[in-house]
Amino acid sequence: MEQTDDKRIRLLRDEVPAIAIIRLGVPLIAGMFIMVLYNLVDTYFIGLMKDDYQLAAVNLAYPVMMISIAISNMVGTGASSLIARSLGEGSREKADHTVTVGMGLTVVSSLIVTALGMLLLPQIVRGLGARDNTFGYTMQYVQIILLGSVFTMGSYTLGQLLRSEGSVKQSIAGMIAGTVTNIVLDPVLIFTCGLRIRGAAIATILGNLVSMLISLSFYLRGKTLLKPQMQYLRPTGEILREIFWVGIPATLETLLTSGAYIVNNNLAVAYGELTVAAMGIAQKILSLGNYVYQGFAAGTQPIMGYNFGAKQFDRMLKVLRSGVLIVSGTEGCIMLLCGIFAPLLIGMFTQEPETVAIGTKVLRTMIWILPFVGSISMSRMSFQAMGKPQFAFTITLVRQLILYVPLLLVLDHVFGFSGMIWAQPVTEMIMMAASVTLLYTVIRSEAGRLS
Repeated sequence: MEQTDDKRIRLLRDEVPAIAIIRLGVPLIAGMFIMVLYNLVDTYFIGLMKDDYQLAAVNLAYPVMMISIAISNMVGTGASSLIARSLGEGSREKADHTVTVGMGLTVVSSLIVTALGMLLLPQIVRGLGARDNTFGYTMQYVQIILLGSVFTMGSYTLGQLLRSEGSVKQSIAGMIAGTVTNIVLDPVLIFTCGLRIRGAAIATILGNLVSMLISLSFYLRGKTLLKPQMQYLRPTGEILREIFWVGIPATLETLLTSGAYIVNNNLAVAYGELTVAAMGIAQKILSLGNYVYQGFAAGTQPIMGYNFGAKQFDRMLKVLRSGVLIVSGTEGCIMLLCGIFAPLLIGMFTQEPETVAIGTKVLRTMIWILPFVGSISMSRMSFQAMGKPQFAFTITLVRQLILYVPLLLVLDHVFGFSGMIWAQPVTEMIMMAASVTLLYTVIRSEAGRLS
């Protein structure tokens, strides 16, 4: 076990930056591509029912899943940042304590999400933008997603905790097992059992349950670098402060993104509920590109956290340069493929000509975010890893509230639907330059203090 531990630390500390990013990022991307099937499989099988209102309902309900993940992200990101920095400082006991506290906080927060969500269910569904044709379907889907919050949030947090110690392969094993479960159960529950949209939601929750159990099993069987222990379940004031100092801004970031998504959906409803369905399909296809940059960004996070704790600032700058080149080049290739094959990709999920036409237009516009958004995500995650969430939150605040939402409203008002879907690409182009420059400046500043 000691040799495996040393190999994980050497990867964070000594490996060539580009190789380290690829070794940590590519397995995550492979796992995330599998996870894309969570959304695409639900969309595909619901599409086979030839009811685009149910497709629209799944898209309208998506922010509920995002909000659940946002809450778990508070714990997972905060704990992961502290774990990576503790390992960089050589404090293994503190890292063990943090991973244990992170697990306990996830269970408590998931129960709160379920209780509040069920209490406010009708108001939540109306606030998501559901109307007469989609309200009932959205209600059914959201109810099941809320009841399974502990599995969704547990799966997400455990994956982050595993990655924070360099156990990337273990983190994706749960993702793959959960997705396979979802793929198998979707047609059975939707068609064989006749549960329709409820079946899709149940399959998703059961997939998350399997993912959570697989990830948890690595800790229980001693296959991880860190060891959660019952004696560490009681948090110290320092660990709680560190988790929430990094975690709360990370949660606010996801909540702001969810809020922008809801504004976007409510604007889209004005162009017809089939437009919401088309946008949902396009956004799920685009998630193929999103998971690539998220994988590289998540792979970079423990490297940045470890080397910040070890005060290796020159290595951090090399990691930043390599990361920007890798993620931008990869996303450019995905952008080209999605643009060429857009009608074919949209047509895989619906046969309605109007939905295909709208979805193609949306996809060919939205792909312009891909060369830029990866560097933004990498910058945010690096700030979180460094224990400097104020900078990560500033990036999101400017991106969502100061740029994206105002652009969304103004361009929609002036240019209609075309303007609305161009708001995000314009935002990401501006924010890439700003976020990378900010991260570079902060790292240089930290290096200057050390000297």
